[in-house]
Amino acid sequence: MEIKSAEFVMSNSDVAKCPKSMLPEYAFIGRSNVGKSSLINMLTNRKSLAKTSGRPGKTQLINHFLINKNWHLVDLPGYGYARVSKSAKKTFQKFITQYFSLREQLVSAFVLVDIRHDAQPIDLEFMAWLGENSIPFSIIFTKADKLKPNAITRHVENYKIKLLETWEEMPNYFITSSSRSVGKEDVLNYIDSINSDFKA
Repeated sequence: MEIKSAEFVMSNSDVAKCPKSMLPEYAFIGRSNVGKSSLINMLTNRKSLAKTSGRPGKTQLINHFLINKNWHLVDLPGYGYARVSKSAKKTFQKFITQYFSLREQLVSAFVLVDIRHDAQPIDLEFMAWLGENSIPFSIIFTKADKLKPNAITRHVENYKIKLLETWEEMPNYFITSSSRSVGKEDVLNYIDSINSDFKA
């Protein structure tokens, strides 16, 4: 898939106010220091479509972007280590849960995971919640440029082992690097293939 246009549509914390169109949506979410904004900018060929920041937790709303006039990319608040108050975290959690539970246009989620780290309980718990609620998702391993090829293979294999303790099979996954555009074509082609089925 070639990204010909990427436009900001809206930001809000109320699922009821999200775009009314029935275009397919793909939600990107992960811990707040996982490189989500950089990945979104890499996928869309835009340097600053999603706001990047040295301070984790920059994204604090549901952000909709219209891609190629025919699908929405949704940038959701990160979870985990954001330097925000407990009440703000509860607010994030509430509208994130509502988004996944109520948004009929959602086709698939992408859960971003830093490939350098072992499987984190907060990520595993969130994936389990998605599974329990029958919400399709893929894992996107980020920051692959930080590891050598053998280390990438080892880290992914260790992640598989951990996930298969509770899952019957490994969820669909991608290995990416925003700085080197690794995995870009794979992720976009995957979205394109789902969009084709969606139209059919």
